[in-house]
Amino acid sequence: MTILDKIIAFKKKEIAKIKSEVPIKRLVESPNFKRQSISLKKELLRAGSTGIIAEFKRQSPSKGIINDSVAIAEVTKGYIEANVAAQSILTDTSFFGGTMADLMEARVINTAIPILRKDFIVDGFQIVEAKAIGADVILLIAACLTKQELKNYGQLANDLGLEVLYEVHTQAELDKIDLDNKLIGINNRNLKTFEVDLENSISLASQIPESCIKVSESGISDPRVIMGLKEYGFKGFLIGESFMKEENPGLACQEFINQIR
Repeated sequence: MTILDKIIAFKKKEIAKIKSEVPIKRLVESPNFKRQSISLKKELLRAGSTGIIAEFKRQSPSKGIINDSVAIAEVTKGYIEANVAAQSILTDTSFFGGTMADLMEARVINTAIPILRKDFIVDGFQIVEAKAIGADVILLIAACLTKQELKNYGQLANDLGLEVLYEVHTQAELDKIDLDNKLIGINNRNLKTFEVDLENSISLASQIPESCIKVSESGISDPRVIMGLKEYGFKGFLIGESFMKEENPGLACQEFINQIR
């Protein structure tokens, strides 16, 4: 059983329990459910956008604790001051040490740029939940969803006014997605082994049509890599560990962005 298999098996049990305790009606009645979402697509295409999607991540299955001493409010303010294009927040507790409360707290501070809810979505309930806690974008991971699930969950998200970042790692995963005007994230980290290979973004880039917005995820720590990826048409760059391993993630993000301007 791979790490991904373990996460998905655990997540399905976790969501079944939450669904039995939290009625959909309560989510729909939450204040955030009525707010207008902020578009990640527009932000990544905006002239002068840094393209940086800066992540808040306390830990990971492959690295263990990355940073469990910084507060979400402090990091959110730092990322906004650094002029990031968007913020990504892990809401998985068991494997990544995140919570939905992290995203809700960030949303109070961050009213101007999109927030991606980073989690392992295996049920439509989580998409309604994402809207209720104030997310603008959800992540759908092709490695753990069927072609039909990707289509259905993507449609549900769109119906709720949320955007979707479809994450792929291989050509077979890319083939599961209707590649028309989508946000496509190429994960340089193999979710089965958690090994990172930046060449993965480059090798899959040519298979993605011009109508899509390409985002490179994971393993980016050198500003020069951003310049190289831009030549392959990438507009977004999801970076977490490189910032979060520092004492002041916001400052680390600011220094990184200063080097790609």
